[in-house]
Amino acid sequence: MEATAVDNMSVWSLISHASLVVQLVMLSLVAASVASWVIIFQRSNLMRAAKRGLETFEERFWSGIDLSKLYRQAGSNPDPDSGVEQIFRAGFKEFSRLRQQSGVDPDAVMDGVNRAMRVAISREEEKLETALPFLATVGSTSPYVGLFGTVWGIMNSFLGLAQVQQATLATVAPGIAEALIATAIGLFAAIPAVIAYNRFAARSERLIARYYTFADEFQAILHRKVHSSDD
Repeated sequence: MEATAVDNMSVWSLISHASLVVQLVMLSLVAASVASWVIIFQRSNLMRAAKRGLETFEERFWSGIDLSKLYRQAGSNPDPDSGVEQIFRAGFKEFSRLRQQSGVDPDAVMDGVNRAMRVAISREEEKLETALPFLATVGSTSPYVGLFGTVWGIMNSFLGLAQVQQATLATVAPGIAEALIATAIGLFAAIPAVIAYNRFAARSERLIARYYTFADEFQAILHRKVHSSDD
């Protein structure tokens, strides 16, 4: 009898004997957890690639290489993971296009370069922040979804007690235990999602800040270049 009670209190046994609503809650939380981990691995690889691409391109940029040569190299062998390279290409392309037009004011050239790089930064920002709202949603709602499953399971357990003449711990414990599993799964889904969201949001902000810094420095170089050539 003791062995049978222990078997009935195993996790898988409790899940299989849970009500349909609680099982659906558990299934949705497991699906959210799996999706979160997939996103976590994808975002982690993307963030590492973006940081590596930033450091590699900045080293080439500040090595003293001619900007036109660097632009040709970046165009012939582009790095899709390097956001700063995309910003450089957008700015220098607009700079070259406006400089080839006769009678264009230097300030108008710089305004065009600034707009082009800001658009490129917005695209990179969108790329870095993709799927982060999903992690935030999972992290904030999973505990409440699990709590809903727990409340529903406990409610069914107490409704079942109404049909029993003598309520004992043995009759109450399985229903409460299977209900609490929903909360546990909700926390299991929420905690990694919250940690990952905070980490990726911070890393994304640091990368975007470095993108803006690079854009300002690059714009200053082009500003000196366009005004020195006019002089």
